[in-house]
Amino acid sequence: MSATRELNLTLDLCLRIGELLLSSGAGAADVTATMQAVAWRYGVRHPETDVTFTSLSMSHQQDPEEPPVVLIRQVKQREIDYEDLTLVDHLVRDLLHGDVELGEARSRLARIVSSGHVLPRWAATLGWGAMAAGVGLQLGGDTAVVGIAFAAAVAIDLLQQAMGRRRIPFFYRQVAGAGIATLIAVLAASVGTGLDPSLVVTANIVMLLAGIGFMGALQDALSGFYVTAGARLTEALLATAGIIAGVSGGLQVADLAGVEVGRLDPGASDLKELSVMALGAAVSASAFAFASYAPRRSLLPVGVVAAAAMVISQSVGLGGVGSTWSTALAAFFVGLVSFGVAARMRVPPLVVIVPAVVPMLPGLSIYRALSLLTEGGHQTSAGLLAMVTAVSIAIALASGVILGEYVAQPLGREAQRLENRLAGPRLVGPLRVRRVRRRPSAPAGRG
Repeated sequence: MSATRELNLTLDLCLRIGELLLSSGAGAADVTATMQAVAWRYGVRHPETDVTFTSLSMSHQQDPEEPPVVLIRQVKQREIDYEDLTLVDHLVRDLLHGDVELGEARSRLARIVSSGHVLPRWAATLGWGAMAAGVGLQLGGDTAVVGIAFAAAVAIDLLQQAMGRRRIPFFYRQVAGAGIATLIAVLAASVGTGLDPSLVVTANIVMLLAGIGFMGALQDALSGFYVTAGARLTEALLATAGIIAGVSGGLQVADLAGVEVGRLDPGASDLKELSVMALGAAVSASAFAFASYAPRRSLLPVGVVAAAAMVISQSVGLGGVGSTWSTALAAFFVGLVSFGVAARMRVPPLVVIVPAVVPMLPGLSIYRALSLLTEGGHQTSAGLLAMVTAVSIAIALASGVILGEYVAQPLGREAQRLENRLAGPRLVGPLRVRRVRRRPSAPAGRG
């Protein structure tokens, strides 16, 4: 194989790995580091790598007198897929240990991308329903609330699948999903079931928030990838705006129909309620991981971490600490333990972190803000304050998790150099890139 052809194949492999990682929610810093580590493993020294939200590029010049080889790959957005993410993570680790040659690595990656899932798509839809049901239980809902939240989430997922096949933008899918959830709750309340529709709406808001990339946006901003962070933040804001638009439209319909939707104002929790909340958090987190095709072995640990985080959040909140700080402390705990849990379960930390924080997403604050804004008058300022609280909770979740990873990963490594400690936490990909660079298996004649 000629040097130029091998270089092209190596850069193409790096780009394909980077595309899958980025589209699965990995941060730009993780994607860049992984691509460079793979390139170094196959003998490409110091390639130029550029990662944005929609494209990846990689170039290398073997000799100053020769033109550089430049490859560009567009990032195709796809649904969260933790099975493929885990398989690619294992592939990267194998090839960095010298167990996989270039041709075999390309073949394995092609099989990962082209093969389907063992889990059928209808089972993932039921998983989304179970996630919303878990949130309904977490909020203190009865059997009717849990059942209707489940049915509404299934309807939302089926509707969004149909809209996605017609290439309708994600914003409109969020509007439709939030509107459907609100109208189902209003309909159930209007037939005299005694149901509290606010619980159903809030549960489905959390379900719609779950796929939004707040975590990746903040991680990119903290690691210096501001263009990618801005693009991810814009996408997250548009998706959240779609939820707000859909719910507010449904609330207006309820007002015109004379149905009292109500405002959810939970009070202090006792020990019994806290145990129910922890159970609901465990169910919703595990169901989200299941619906996102996470490996089965990770579902129980994810649920345990989510339940513990919910107990921490509520217990700290009972001590008089505000919701933002209590959420941040719980998220810090998630980041702190997820590194060790992920290592034991042989999955990237991202697979543990994102599902574990799902039960703490600010669906309650968003719903409270919308219900107050719908009332208008003197409640408008309270509604705006609740919306600011929702934004603060989202930031607290992402920043708390990342801070926990900053603390956990250096503690889990031995004899790390200072520059590695300052490089930031890795949610996907290998931690020890420098050790790979000393491997003698790189072919000669490069760089």
